[in-house]
Amino acid sequence: MESGLDEKTPARNASEEVRSVGFEDGEDREGEVESCVTLNDKRRATLAEIDNAKFSWFHVRICIVAGVGFFTDSYDIFAINIASVMLGYVYGHEQKLTSNQDLGVKVATPVGTVVGQLLFGWLADVYGRKPIYGYELMLMIVASFGQALAGQAHGVNIIGVLVVWRFVMGVGIGGDYPLSSVIPAEFASTRIRGRMLTAVGANQGWGQLTAALVAFIITSAYKDSILADDPHVLPHVDFIWRLLIGLGCVPGAIALYFRLTIPETPRFTMDVERNVRRAAQDVDRVIHSPAAGVDVGLKVYERDDEGAVVQRVRAPKATRRDFRRFFSRRENLVPLLGMCYSWFAIDVAFYGLGLNTSIILQAIGFGSPSADVTGTLAVYTNLKNISVGNMILAVAGLIPGAWTTFLVIDFWGRKPVQLLGFVMLTILYIVMGFAYHDLTATSAGRKAFVFLYCLTNFFSNFGPNSTVSVFPGESFPTRYRSTAFGIAAASGKVGAVVSQVGFGKLVNIGGENAFVPHLLEIFAFFMLTGALSTMVLKEGKQVTLEEMSNEQQEGFIQGRAYSEVESKPEIEEL
Repeated sequence: MESGLDEKTPARNASEEVRSVGFEDGEDREGEVESCVTLNDKRRATLAEIDNAKFSWFHVRICIVAGVGFFTDSYDIFAINIASVMLGYVYGHEQKLTSNQDLGVKVATPVGTVVGQLLFGWLADVYGRKPIYGYELMLMIVASFGQALAGQAHGVNIIGVLVVWRFVMGVGIGGDYPLSSVIPAEFASTRIRGRMLTAVGANQGWGQLTAALVAFIITSAYKDSILADDPHVLPHVDFIWRLLIGLGCVPGAIALYFRLTIPETPRFTMDVERNVRRAAQDVDRVIHSPAAGVDVGLKVYERDDEGAVVQRVRAPKATRRDFRRFFSRRENLVPLLGMCYSWFAIDVAFYGLGLNTSIILQAIGFGSPSADVTGTLAVYTNLKNISVGNMILAVAGLIPGAWTTFLVIDFWGRKPVQLLGFVMLTILYIVMGFAYHDLTATSAGRKAFVFLYCLTNFFSNFGPNSTVSVFPGESFPTRYRSTAFGIAAASGKVGAVVSQVGFGKLVNIGGENAFVPHLLEIFAFFMLTGALSTMVLKEGKQVTLEEMSNEQQEGFIQGRAYSEVESKPEIEEL
Protein backbone atom coordinates (compact mmCIF):
# COMPACT_ATOMS: atom_id res chain seq x y z
CA MET A 1 0.00 0.00 0.00
CA GLU A 2 1.47 3.33 -1.00
CA SER A 3 1.92 5.81 1.78
CA GLY A 4 4.56 8.06 3.13
CA LEU A 5 5.71 11.61 3.53
CA ASP A 6 3.27 13.30 1.21
CA GLU A 7 2.58 16.98 0.92
CA LYS A 8 0.74 18.42 3.88
CA THR A 9 -2.96 17.94 4.08
CA PRO A 10 -4.60 21.39 3.85
CA ALA A 11 -6.33 22.79 6.91
CA ARG A 12 -10.01 21.98 7.07
CA ASN A 13 -11.15 25.61 7.09
CA ALA A 14 -9.74 28.52 5.13
CA SER A 15 -9.37 30.51 8.35
CA GLU A 16 -7.52 27.70 10.09
CA GLU A 17 -3.86 28.64 9.84
CA VAL A 18 -1.07 26.20 10.58
CA ARG A 19 2.67 26.29 10.69
CA SER A 20 5.07 23.37 10.65
CA VAL A 21 6.89 22.25 13.77
CA GLY A 22 10.22 20.71 12.90
CA PHE A 23 12.05 18.12 14.96
CA GLU A 24 15.73 17.37 14.73
CA ASP A 25 16.73 13.74 14.29
CA GLY A 26 16.68 12.08 17.68
CA GLU A 27 14.97 15.02 19.35
CA ASP A 28 12.03 14.12 21.55
CA ARG A 29 9.29 16.62 22.39
CA GLU A 30 7.64 14.88 25.30
CA GLY A 31 3.86 15.39 25.36
CA GLU A 32 3.77 16.52 21.73
CA VAL A 33 4.89 13.49 19.76
CA GLU A 34 3.19 10.17 20.22
CA SER A 35 4.74 6.89 19.22
CA CYS A 36 3.46 4.91 16.27
CA VAL A 37 2.13 2.24 18.64
CA THR A 38 0.25 4.82 20.69
CA LEU A 39 -1.28 6.38 17.58
CA ASN A 40 -2.51 2.99 16.33
CA ASP A 41 -3.93 2.25 19.77
CA LYS A 42 -5.72 5.60 19.79
CA ARG A 43 -7.12 4.96 16.31
CA ARG A 44 -8.40 1.53 17.33
CA ALA A 45 -9.94 2.95 20.50
CA THR A 46 -11.65 5.75 18.56
CA LEU A 47 -13.05 3.32 15.99
CA ALA A 48 -14.25 1.04 18.79
CA GLU A 49 -16.10 3.97 20.38
CA ILE A 50 -17.94 4.62 17.11
CA ASP A 51 -18.62 0.93 16.43
CA ASN A 52 -19.94 0.25 19.95
CA ALA A 53 -21.75 3.54 20.57
CA LYS A 54 -25.28 3.37 21.93
CA PHE A 55 -28.08 4.54 19.68
CA SER A 56 -28.62 8.25 20.34
CA TRP A 57 -30.34 11.36 19.06
CA PHE A 58 -27.21 12.10 17.04
CA HIS A 59 -27.80 8.91 15.00
CA VAL A 60 -31.43 9.93 14.50
CA ARG A 61 -30.35 13.38 13.32
CA ILE A 62 -27.89 11.91 10.81
CA CYS A 63 -30.65 9.67 9.41
CA ILE A 64 -33.10 12.57 9.14
CA VAL A 65 -30.64 14.98 7.50
CA ALA A 66 -29.45 12.35 5.03
CA GLY A 67 -32.94 10.92 4.53
CA VAL A 68 -34.40 14.27 3.49
CA GLY A 69 -32.02 14.15 0.54
CA PHE A 70 -33.32 10.76 -0.60
CA PHE A 71 -36.89 12.00 -0.04
CA THR A 72 -36.23 15.01 -2.26
CA ASP A 73 -34.38 12.88 -4.84
CA SER A 74 -37.32 10.53 -5.17
CA TYR A 75 -39.91 13.32 -5.28
CA ASP A 76 -38.01 15.16 -8.01
CA ILE A 77 -37.34 12.02 -10.07
CA PHE A 78 -40.79 10.47 -9.96
CA ALA A 79 -42.93 13.65 -10.06
CA ILE A 80 -42.10 13.80 -13.78
CA ASN A 81 -43.98 10.53 -14.20
CA ILE A 82 -47.20 12.49 -13.55
CA ALA A 83 -46.00 15.87 -14.80
CA SER A 84 -45.17 14.46 -18.25
CA VAL A 85 -48.86 13.68 -18.79
CA MET A 86 -49.70 17.27 -17.82
CA LEU A 87 -47.00 18.60 -20.15
CA GLY A 88 -48.56 16.57 -22.94
CA TYR A 89 -51.95 18.14 -22.37
CA VAL A 90 -50.50 21.67 -22.51
CA TYR A 91 -47.58 21.49 -24.97
CA GLY A 92 -47.90 18.16 -26.75
CA HIS A 93 -49.13 17.41 -30.24
CA GLU A 94 -52.75 16.32 -29.90
CA GLN A 95 -52.34 16.76 -26.12
CA LYS A 96 -49.61 14.16 -25.84
CA LEU A 97 -45.82 14.41 -25.82
CA THR A 98 -44.04 12.66 -28.65
CA SER A 99 -42.04 9.59 -27.68
CA ASN A 100 -38.78 11.55 -27.99
CA GLN A 101 -40.09 14.44 -25.86
CA ASP A 102 -41.34 12.04 -23.19
CA LEU A 103 -38.02 10.21 -23.27
CA GLY A 104 -36.05 13.47 -23.01
CA VAL A 105 -37.73 14.79 -19.88
CA LYS A 106 -37.50 11.38 -18.20
CA VAL A 107 -33.97 10.36 -19.17
CA ALA A 108 -32.28 13.73 -18.57
CA THR A 109 -32.30 13.28 -14.78
CA PRO A 110 -30.69 9.80 -14.74
CA VAL A 111 -28.02 11.03 -17.18
CA GLY A 112 -27.23 13.95 -14.88
CA THR A 113 -27.30 11.59 -11.91
CA VAL A 114 -24.50 9.49 -13.43
CA VAL A 115 -22.34 12.62 -13.69
CA GLY A 116 -23.18 13.74 -10.15
CA GLN A 117 -22.50 10.35 -8.57
CA LEU A 118 -19.05 10.04 -10.13
CA LEU A 119 -18.10 13.69 -9.52
CA PHE A 120 -19.35 14.13 -5.96
CA GLY A 121 -18.22 10.64 -4.96
CA TRP A 122 -14.68 11.54 -5.95
CA LEU A 123 -14.85 15.04 -4.42
CA ALA A 124 -16.02 13.64 -1.06
CA ASP A 125 -12.92 11.43 -0.89
CA VAL A 126 -10.59 14.27 -1.86
CA TYR A 127 -11.96 17.22 0.13
CA GLY A 128 -14.04 15.51 2.79
CA ARG A 129 -17.68 14.69 3.37
CA LYS A 130 -18.50 17.88 5.28
CA PRO A 131 -17.09 20.50 2.84
CA ILE A 132 -19.06 18.98 -0.07
CA TYR A 133 -22.31 18.10 1.73
CA GLY A 134 -25.02 20.65 0.93
CA TYR A 135 -23.84 21.82 -2.49
CA GLU A 136 -25.68 18.97 -4.21
CA LEU A 137 -28.85 20.10 -2.43
CA MET A 138 -28.33 23.65 -3.71
CA LEU A 139 -28.21 22.32 -7.27
CA MET A 140 -31.47 20.44 -6.75
CA ILE A 141 -33.21 23.51 -5.28
CA VAL A 142 -32.09 25.82 -8.09
CA ALA A 143 -33.00 23.29 -10.78
CA SER A 144 -36.48 22.76 -9.31
CA PHE A 145 -37.09 26.51 -9.42
CA GLY A 146 -35.72 26.64 -12.95
CA GLN A 147 -38.17 24.00 -14.15
CA ALA A 148 -41.13 25.66 -12.46
CA LEU A 149 -40.29 28.98 -14.13
CA ALA A 150 -39.44 27.59 -17.57
CA GLY A 151 -41.18 29.24 -20.47
CA GLN A 152 -41.92 28.80 -24.14
CA ALA A 153 -40.85 31.30 -26.83
CA HIS A 154 -40.19 31.47 -30.55
CA GLY A 155 -36.48 30.84 -30.04
CA VAL A 156 -36.75 28.12 -27.39
CA ASN A 157 -38.91 25.08 -26.77
CA ILE A 158 -40.05 24.51 -23.20
CA ILE A 159 -39.39 20.76 -23.41
CA GLY A 160 -35.76 21.50 -24.32
CA VAL A 161 -35.48 23.92 -21.39
CA LEU A 162 -36.91 21.31 -19.02
CA VAL A 163 -34.45 18.70 -20.30
CA VAL A 164 -31.53 21.02 -19.46
CA TRP A 165 -32.86 21.83 -15.99
CA ARG A 166 -33.60 18.19 -15.24
CA PHE A 167 -30.05 17.29 -16.21
CA VAL A 168 -28.74 19.91 -13.75
CA MET A 169 -31.09 18.56 -11.10
CA GLY A 170 -29.81 15.07 -11.86
CA VAL A 171 -26.24 16.17 -11.13
CA GLY A 172 -27.39 17.35 -7.70
CA ILE A 173 -29.37 14.17 -7.08
CA GLY A 174 -26.36 12.10 -8.11
CA GLY A 175 -24.17 13.98 -5.63
CA ASP A 176 -26.59 13.15 -2.85
CA TYR A 177 -26.29 9.39 -3.29
CA PRO A 178 -22.70 8.79 -2.11
CA LEU A 179 -22.72 11.50 0.55
CA SER A 180 -26.06 10.57 2.14
CA SER A 181 -25.01 6.92 2.39
CA VAL A 182 -21.33 7.15 3.31
CA ILE A 183 -21.86 9.72 6.09
CA PRO A 184 -24.41 7.59 8.02
CA ALA A 185 -22.28 4.48 7.46
CA GLU A 186 -19.18 6.13 8.92
CA PHE A 187 -21.04 7.45 11.96
CA ALA A 188 -23.12 4.32 12.65
CA SER A 189 -22.33 1.72 15.27
CA THR A 190 -21.82 -1.75 13.84
CA ARG A 191 -25.00 -3.31 15.22
CA ILE A 192 -27.34 -0.70 13.70
CA ARG A 193 -25.46 0.31 10.52
CA GLY A 194 -27.71 -1.66 8.18
CA ARG A 195 -30.85 -0.18 9.72
CA MET A 196 -29.47 3.36 9.57
CA LEU A 197 -28.63 3.03 5.88
CA THR A 198 -31.98 1.40 5.14
CA ALA A 199 -33.87 4.10 7.06
CA VAL A 200 -32.13 6.76 4.97
CA GLY A 201 -32.97 4.98 1.71
CA ALA A 202 -36.55 4.25 2.82
CA ASN A 203 -37.33 7.92 2.34
CA GLN A 204 -37.44 7.26 -1.40
CA GLY A 205 -40.81 5.55 -0.96
CA TRP A 206 -42.13 8.49 1.02
CA GLY A 207 -40.86 10.88 -1.65
CA GLN A 208 -42.63 8.95 -4.39
CA LEU A 209 -45.84 8.84 -2.35
CA THR A 210 -45.63 12.57 -1.62
CA ALA A 211 -45.19 13.40 -5.32
CA ALA A 212 -48.38 11.48 -6.13
CA LEU A 213 -50.22 12.96 -3.13
CA VAL A 214 -49.24 16.52 -4.03
CA ALA A 215 -50.35 15.92 -7.62
CA PHE A 216 -53.69 14.61 -6.36
CA ILE A 217 -54.22 17.56 -3.98
CA ILE A 218 -53.32 20.21 -6.57
CA THR A 219 -55.42 18.53 -9.26
CA SER A 220 -58.39 18.35 -6.90
CA ALA A 221 -57.91 21.99 -5.88
CA TYR A 222 -57.98 23.06 -9.53
CA LYS A 223 -60.94 20.84 -10.46
CA ASP A 224 -63.40 23.67 -11.14
CA SER A 225 -60.78 25.65 -13.06
CA ILE A 226 -59.87 22.66 -15.23
CA LEU A 227 -63.51 21.90 -16.00
CA ALA A 228 -64.01 25.55 -17.04
CA ASP A 229 -60.89 25.62 -19.27
CA ASP A 230 -60.84 25.63 -23.02
CA PRO A 231 -60.21 21.89 -23.72
CA HIS A 232 -57.72 22.79 -26.45
CA VAL A 233 -55.58 25.06 -24.23
CA LEU A 234 -55.95 23.87 -20.59
CA PRO A 235 -54.07 26.80 -18.98
CA HIS A 236 -54.72 25.60 -15.42
CA VAL A 237 -53.02 22.26 -16.11
CA ASP A 238 -49.96 24.41 -16.83
CA PHE A 239 -50.27 25.82 -13.29
CA ILE A 240 -50.53 22.33 -11.80
CA TRP A 241 -47.36 20.80 -13.22
CA ARG A 242 -45.35 23.91 -12.29
CA LEU A 243 -46.55 23.73 -8.69
CA LEU A 244 -45.90 19.97 -8.59
CA ILE A 245 -42.29 20.33 -9.77
CA GLY A 246 -41.55 23.57 -7.90
CA LEU A 247 -42.67 22.24 -4.51
CA GLY A 248 -39.88 19.68 -4.75
CA CYS A 249 -37.41 22.31 -3.52
CA VAL A 250 -39.20 22.80 -0.16
CA PRO A 251 -37.79 19.79 1.78
CA GLY A 252 -34.34 20.49 0.37
CA ALA A 253 -34.45 24.11 1.49
CA ILE A 254 -35.46 23.03 5.00
CA ALA A 255 -32.61 20.51 5.25
CA LEU A 256 -29.90 22.72 3.74
CA TYR A 257 -28.80 24.43 6.97
CA PHE A 258 -28.44 21.12 8.81
CA ARG A 259 -26.35 19.66 5.98
CA LEU A 260 -23.99 22.61 5.96
CA THR A 261 -23.45 22.29 9.72
CA ILE A 262 -23.04 18.51 9.94
CA PRO A 263 -19.64 17.46 11.37
CA GLU A 264 -16.93 15.68 9.43
CA THR A 265 -16.88 11.93 9.97
CA PRO A 266 -14.13 10.82 12.38
CA ARG A 267 -13.06 8.11 9.97
CA PHE A 268 -12.28 10.66 7.27
CA THR A 269 -10.46 12.84 9.80
CA MET A 270 -8.29 9.91 10.89
CA ASP A 271 -7.68 8.02 7.68
CA VAL A 272 -7.63 10.77 5.04
CA GLU A 273 -6.83 13.99 6.91
CA ARG A 274 -4.61 11.77 9.08
CA ASN A 275 -5.39 13.66 12.29
CA VAL A 276 -6.02 11.00 14.94
CA ARG A 277 -6.16 13.42 17.86
CA ARG A 278 -8.90 15.55 16.33
CA ALA A 279 -10.94 12.48 15.34
CA ALA A 280 -10.86 11.24 18.94
CA GLN A 281 -12.05 14.64 20.15
CA ASP A 282 -14.83 14.71 17.55
CA VAL A 283 -16.15 11.34 18.72
CA ASP A 284 -16.35 12.61 22.29
CA ARG A 285 -18.09 15.78 21.20
CA VAL A 286 -20.70 14.42 18.83
CA ILE A 287 -21.39 10.93 20.20
CA HIS A 288 -20.52 10.89 23.88
CA SER A 289 -21.28 14.50 24.78
CA PRO A 290 -24.32 14.91 27.06
CA ALA A 291 -25.67 17.38 24.52
CA ALA A 292 -25.54 14.78 21.76
CA GLY A 293 -28.93 13.51 22.78
CA VAL A 294 -30.52 16.94 23.05
CA ASP A 295 -29.15 19.80 21.00
CA VAL A 296 -26.19 18.51 19.04
CA GLY A 297 -27.52 20.34 16.00
CA LEU A 298 -27.08 23.70 17.72
CA LYS A 299 -24.08 23.07 19.95
CA VAL A 300 -20.88 24.97 19.22
CA TYR A 301 -17.42 24.09 20.34
CA GLU A 302 -13.83 25.05 19.81
CA ARG A 303 -11.71 22.73 17.71
CA ASP A 304 -8.29 23.14 19.28
CA ASP A 305 -6.66 25.69 21.51
CA GLU A 306 -4.30 28.14 19.89
CA GLY A 307 -0.79 26.75 19.88
CA ALA A 308 -1.94 23.14 20.15
CA VAL A 309 0.13 20.64 18.16
CA VAL A 310 -1.79 18.95 15.34
CA GLN A 311 -0.14 15.74 14.27
CA ARG A 312 -0.53 14.37 10.74
CA VAL A 313 0.34 10.69 10.73
CA ARG A 314 1.88 8.53 8.06
CA ALA A 315 -0.88 6.26 6.71
CA PRO A 316 -2.06 4.88 3.37
CA LYS A 317 -2.94 7.77 1.09
CA ALA A 318 -5.18 7.90 -1.96
CA THR A 319 -3.22 8.10 -5.21
CA ARG A 320 -3.89 6.86 -8.73
CA ARG A 321 -1.23 4.22 -8.29
CA ASP A 322 -2.65 3.09 -4.95
CA PHE A 323 -6.20 3.06 -6.39
CA ARG A 324 -5.11 0.82 -9.27
CA ARG A 325 -3.17 -1.42 -6.90
CA PHE A 326 -6.10 -1.81 -4.49
CA PHE A 327 -8.76 -2.53 -7.10
CA SER A 328 -6.52 -4.77 -9.20
CA ARG A 329 -6.76 -7.34 -6.41
CA ARG A 330 -9.49 -9.87 -7.12
CA GLU A 331 -10.97 -9.70 -3.61
CA ASN A 332 -11.60 -5.97 -4.10
CA LEU A 333 -12.47 -5.77 -7.81
CA VAL A 334 -14.98 -8.64 -7.96
CA PRO A 335 -17.23 -7.27 -5.16
CA LEU A 336 -17.16 -3.81 -6.78
CA LEU A 337 -18.21 -5.30 -10.12
CA GLY A 338 -20.91 -7.31 -8.34
CA MET A 339 -22.23 -4.14 -6.69
CA CYS A 340 -22.17 -2.31 -10.02
CA TYR A 341 -24.10 -4.99 -11.87
CA SER A 342 -26.61 -5.59 -9.06
CA TRP A 343 -27.41 -1.87 -9.02
CA PHE A 344 -27.56 -1.79 -12.83
CA ALA A 345 -29.97 -4.73 -12.92
CA ILE A 346 -32.46 -3.44 -10.35
CA ASP A 347 -32.51 0.06 -11.83
CA VAL A 348 -33.30 -1.32 -15.29
CA ALA A 349 -36.62 -2.60 -13.93
CA PHE A 350 -37.25 -0.12 -11.11
CA TYR A 351 -36.86 2.99 -13.26
CA GLY A 352 -38.17 1.32 -16.39
CA LEU A 353 -41.52 0.89 -14.64
CA GLY A 354 -41.31 3.65 -12.02
CA LEU A 355 -40.90 6.47 -14.53
CA ASN A 356 -43.59 5.00 -16.77
CA THR A 357 -46.26 4.04 -14.24
CA SER A 358 -48.79 6.32 -15.91
CA ILE A 359 -48.17 4.57 -19.25
CA ILE A 360 -48.55 1.12 -17.67
CA LEU A 361 -51.76 2.08 -15.87
CA GLN A 362 -53.19 3.57 -19.07
CA ALA A 363 -52.06 0.57 -21.11
CA ILE A 364 -54.00 -1.87 -18.93
CA GLY A 365 -56.95 0.52 -18.66
CA PHE A 366 -56.75 0.72 -14.87
CA GLY A 367 -58.46 3.90 -13.68
CA SER A 368 -58.76 5.36 -17.17
CA PRO A 369 -61.90 7.46 -17.76
CA SER A 370 -64.70 5.65 -19.58
CA ALA A 371 -65.35 6.38 -23.24
CA ASP A 372 -68.41 8.52 -22.49
CA VAL A 373 -66.28 10.93 -20.40
CA THR A 374 -64.89 13.58 -22.73
CA GLY A 375 -63.46 17.09 -22.79
CA THR A 376 -62.00 18.68 -19.68
CA LEU A 377 -63.76 16.17 -17.42
CA ALA A 378 -61.71 13.40 -19.08
CA VAL A 379 -58.53 15.40 -18.48
CA TYR A 380 -59.35 15.92 -14.81
CA THR A 381 -60.38 12.30 -14.29
CA ASN A 382 -57.24 10.95 -15.98
CA LEU A 383 -54.88 13.16 -13.91
CA LYS A 384 -56.68 12.27 -10.68
CA ASN A 385 -56.65 8.54 -11.43
CA ILE A 386 -52.95 8.53 -12.37
CA SER A 387 -52.15 10.26 -9.08
CA VAL A 388 -54.26 7.77 -7.12
CA GLY A 389 -52.66 4.84 -8.97
CA ASN A 390 -49.18 6.07 -8.06
CA MET A 391 -50.21 6.49 -4.40
CA ILE A 392 -51.55 2.94 -4.31
CA LEU A 393 -48.32 1.53 -5.72
CA ALA A 394 -46.23 3.46 -3.18
CA VAL A 395 -48.37 2.63 -0.13
CA ALA A 396 -48.97 -1.00 -1.05
CA GLY A 397 -45.44 -1.82 -2.19
CA LEU A 398 -42.56 0.61 -1.86
CA ILE A 399 -43.02 1.84 1.71
CA PRO A 400 -43.79 -1.50 3.43
CA GLY A 401 -41.01 -3.18 1.45
CA ALA A 402 -38.37 -0.73 2.64
CA TRP A 403 -39.41 -0.94 6.28
CA THR A 404 -39.54 -4.72 6.16
CA THR A 405 -35.90 -4.59 5.08
CA PHE A 406 -35.25 -2.21 7.99
CA LEU A 407 -36.58 -4.79 10.45
CA VAL A 408 -34.44 -7.73 9.27
CA ILE A 409 -31.28 -6.40 7.61
CA ASP A 410 -29.09 -6.42 10.74
CA PHE A 411 -30.34 -9.84 11.82
CA TRP A 412 -30.88 -11.74 8.60
CA GLY A 413 -28.19 -10.00 6.57
CA ARG A 414 -27.80 -8.00 3.37
CA LYS A 415 -27.19 -10.84 0.93
CA PRO A 416 -30.27 -12.93 1.86
CA VAL A 417 -32.55 -9.87 1.51
CA GLN A 418 -31.10 -8.91 -1.87
CA LEU A 419 -31.13 -12.49 -3.16
CA LEU A 420 -34.74 -13.03 -2.08
CA GLY A 421 -35.77 -9.79 -3.77
CA PHE A 422 -34.15 -10.65 -7.08
CA VAL A 423 -35.61 -14.17 -7.12
CA MET A 424 -39.13 -12.97 -6.32
CA LEU A 425 -38.90 -10.20 -8.92
CA THR A 426 -37.80 -12.73 -11.53
CA ILE A 427 -40.90 -14.81 -10.84
CA LEU A 428 -43.26 -11.82 -10.76
CA TYR A 429 -42.02 -10.31 -14.03
CA ILE A 430 -42.26 -13.70 -15.76
CA VAL A 431 -45.89 -14.06 -14.63
CA MET A 432 -46.79 -10.45 -15.53
CA GLY A 433 -45.08 -10.67 -18.91
CA PHE A 434 -46.26 -14.04 -20.18
CA ALA A 435 -49.78 -13.72 -18.71
CA TYR A 436 -50.14 -10.02 -19.62
CA HIS A 437 -52.94 -10.35 -22.16
CA ASP A 438 -54.96 -12.77 -20.02
CA LEU A 439 -54.59 -10.55 -16.96
CA THR A 440 -55.57 -7.32 -18.71
CA ALA A 441 -58.56 -8.76 -20.59
CA THR A 442 -61.03 -8.44 -17.71
CA SER A 443 -61.68 -6.07 -14.85
CA ALA A 444 -60.75 -8.74 -12.28
CA GLY A 445 -57.61 -9.55 -14.23
CA ARG A 446 -56.54 -5.89 -14.28
CA LYS A 447 -56.93 -5.75 -10.51
CA ALA A 448 -54.77 -8.87 -10.23
CA PHE A 449 -52.18 -7.24 -12.49
CA VAL A 450 -52.08 -4.15 -10.26
CA PHE A 451 -51.69 -6.44 -7.22
CA LEU A 452 -48.72 -8.14 -8.88
CA TYR A 453 -47.34 -4.70 -9.76
CA CYS A 454 -47.57 -3.75 -6.07
CA LEU A 455 -45.69 -6.94 -5.21
CA THR A 456 -42.87 -5.98 -7.60
CA ASN A 457 -42.57 -2.68 -5.74
CA PHE A 458 -42.63 -4.51 -2.41
CA PHE A 459 -39.88 -6.96 -3.36
CA SER A 460 -37.86 -4.20 -5.02
CA ASN A 461 -37.63 -2.44 -1.65
CA PHE A 462 -37.67 -5.63 0.43
CA GLY A 463 -34.74 -6.58 -1.71
CA PRO A 464 -32.16 -5.02 -4.01
CA ASN A 465 -33.49 -1.46 -4.23
CA SER A 466 -32.79 -1.13 -0.49
CA THR A 467 -29.60 -3.17 -0.24
CA VAL A 468 -27.63 -2.08 -3.34
CA SER A 469 -26.78 1.18 -1.56
CA VAL A 470 -25.82 -0.60 1.66
CA PHE A 471 -23.06 -2.78 0.18
CA PRO A 472 -20.82 0.00 -1.22
CA GLY A 473 -21.64 2.29 1.72
CA GLU A 474 -19.97 -0.10 4.14
CA SER A 475 -17.21 -1.52 1.92
CA PHE A 476 -13.72 -0.40 0.87
CA PRO A 477 -11.23 1.82 2.73
CA THR A 478 -12.33 5.28 3.86
CA ARG A 479 -10.13 6.98 1.27
CA TYR A 480 -11.98 5.23 -1.58
CA ARG A 481 -15.40 4.51 -0.06
CA SER A 482 -17.24 7.47 -1.56
CA THR A 483 -15.56 7.09 -4.96
CA ALA A 484 -16.42 3.38 -5.13
CA PHE A 485 -19.96 4.15 -4.02
CA GLY A 486 -20.25 6.70 -6.82
CA ILE A 487 -19.03 4.13 -9.36
CA ALA A 488 -21.58 1.53 -8.19
CA ALA A 489 -24.42 4.06 -8.05
CA ALA A 490 -23.54 5.47 -11.47
CA SER A 491 -23.71 1.94 -12.87
CA GLY A 492 -27.25 1.77 -11.55
CA LYS A 493 -28.25 4.99 -13.23
CA VAL A 494 -26.73 3.77 -16.48
CA GLY A 495 -29.27 0.96 -16.10
CA ALA A 496 -32.00 3.57 -15.60
CA VAL A 497 -30.90 5.37 -18.77
CA VAL A 498 -30.80 2.10 -20.74
CA SER A 499 -34.27 1.14 -19.52
CA GLN A 500 -35.71 4.57 -20.33
CA VAL A 501 -34.26 4.61 -23.83
CA GLY A 502 -35.29 0.99 -24.38
CA PHE A 503 -38.78 1.55 -22.99
CA GLY A 504 -39.29 4.69 -25.05
CA LYS A 505 -38.11 3.08 -28.29
CA LEU A 506 -39.69 -0.36 -27.85
CA VAL A 507 -42.97 0.18 -26.04
CA ASN A 508 -45.01 1.03 -29.17
CA ILE A 509 -43.61 -1.68 -31.46
CA GLY A 510 -46.62 -3.43 -32.97
CA GLY A 511 -49.04 -0.74 -31.80
CA GLU A 512 -49.53 1.63 -28.89
CA ASN A 513 -48.05 0.03 -25.74
CA ALA A 514 -48.07 -3.36 -27.53
CA PHE A 515 -44.53 -4.24 -26.43
CA VAL A 516 -45.19 -3.83 -22.68
CA PRO A 517 -45.45 -7.60 -21.97
CA HIS A 518 -42.11 -8.25 -23.69
CA LEU A 519 -40.48 -5.47 -21.68
CA LEU A 520 -41.64 -7.21 -18.51
CA GLU A 521 -40.06 -10.43 -19.75
CA ILE A 522 -36.79 -8.57 -20.41
CA PHE A 523 -36.92 -7.20 -16.86
CA ALA A 524 -37.23 -10.78 -15.59
CA PHE A 525 -33.95 -11.65 -17.30
CA PHE A 526 -32.14 -8.78 -15.59
CA MET A 527 -33.56 -9.81 -12.20
CA LEU A 528 -32.23 -13.34 -12.69
CA THR A 529 -28.74 -12.07 -13.56
CA GLY A 530 -28.93 -9.70 -10.57
CA ALA A 531 -29.43 -12.71 -8.32
CA LEU A 532 -26.27 -14.24 -9.74
CA SER A 533 -24.22 -11.08 -9.18
CA THR A 534 -25.37 -11.00 -5.54
CA MET A 535 -23.47 -14.22 -4.88
CA VAL A 536 -20.06 -12.52 -5.18
CA LEU A 537 -20.83 -9.86 -2.55
CA LYS A 538 -19.45 -9.90 0.98
CA GLU A 539 -21.91 -9.98 3.87
CA GLY A 540 -21.57 -6.93 6.14
CA LYS A 541 -23.90 -7.95 8.97
CA GLN A 542 -22.31 -7.13 12.36
CA VAL A 543 -18.92 -6.51 10.70
CA THR A 544 -16.98 -3.27 11.17
CA LEU A 545 -16.17 -1.00 8.24
CA GLU A 546 -12.47 -1.70 8.74
CA GLU A 547 -13.04 -5.45 8.43
CA MET A 548 -15.12 -4.82 5.30
CA SER A 549 -12.34 -2.70 3.79
CA ASN A 550 -10.19 -5.76 2.94
CA GLU A 551 -7.19 -3.84 4.22
CA GLN A 552 -4.70 -4.76 6.92
CA GLN A 553 -5.51 -2.75 10.07
CA GLU A 554 -2.59 -3.84 12.23
CA GLY A 555 0.02 -1.13 11.96
CA PHE A 556 -2.26 1.00 9.76
CA ILE A 557 -0.49 4.12 11.04
CA GLN A 558 3.16 3.76 10.12
CA GLY A 559 4.52 6.78 11.93
CA ARG A 560 4.40 10.54 12.25
CA ALA A 561 4.66 12.43 8.98
CA TYR A 562 4.80 15.96 10.39
CA SER A 563 3.24 18.17 13.04
CA GLU A 564 1.63 21.59 12.92
CA VAL A 565 0.80 24.34 15.38
CA GLU A 566 -2.76 25.57 15.03
CA SER A 567 -3.82 29.15 15.49
CA LYS A 568 -7.12 31.03 15.22
CA PRO A 569 -9.32 28.29 16.72
CA GLU A 570 -12.43 27.84 14.66
CA ILE A 571 -15.89 27.86 16.20
CA GLU A 572 -17.87 25.24 14.36
CA GLU A 573 -21.53 24.41 14.59
CA LEU A 574 -22.71 20.86 14.81
